[in-house]
Amino acid sequence: MPDAEPLIMQVHIIQHVEFEGPGAIGRWALERGHALGTTGQWSGAALPKPDDFDFLVIMGGPMSANDDAGFAWLAPEKKLIAESLRAQKPILGVCLGAQLLANVLGARVYRNREKEIGWFPVSLTPEARASVLRDLPETLTVLHWHGETFDLPEGAARLAESAGCRNQAFEFQGRALGLQFHLEVTPDGLSKLIENSAGDIGPGAFVQSAEEMQAAAAASKELRPALYSILDRLAAAAQHE
Repeated sequence: MPDAEPLIMQVHIIQHVEFEGPGAIGRWALERGHALGTTGQWSGAALPKPDDFDFLVIMGGPMSANDDAGFAWLAPEKKLIAESLRAQKPILGVCLGAQLLANVLGARVYRNREKEIGWFPVSLTPEARASVLRDLPETLTVLHWHGETFDLPEGAARLAESAGCRNQAFEFQGRALGLQFHLEVTPDGLSKLIENSAGDIGPGAFVQSAEEMQAAAAASKELRPALYSILDRLAAAAQHE
């Protein structure tokens, strides 16, 4: 029998700050013919309902997943994530997005022992070979920009680790993926991140200078196949709802 036609989906991006956009995730959606919608949380726009999209992507941001008192939109966003999990929607959480996903799944989010800012390798765990990361190489150099981490949610599989942070990626029920690192980054996106978050850069075993990060910006293009593989596998989960 011929392969089923790929599902054309409504992909919805939750973006927390203007300078942390979807990057290459948007390019993937365009190339695959998917429709792309965005909620900018700084704008006060209403969040969608799970019936409004097929695939939810939650981006990063400088705030904490614990900052409900400082950001009125955080509690409604967590509610949407919980509803999307119950509706079995494919979900990708990136950096803060991964921390929010872990938090909604009942895990603790807290300060990591080290800041990770810059290009550093992550290594896949044995569990990754049965996950949406299964096509990735054993070790991959990726962009990090975080000071917090999360405990592994109950029922989730730990997929990646680094020298500076044990929990770099997790998968829950084959549909929800949290990535502490940034596969979606583009050179322009990295420049915006450095421009708007330069205050995060300082001494640290896993902190690079702005110049070091910019010098390695071309590596973002090498991450594209890994990102697309993950997104395609998550999108495929929508075909089995």
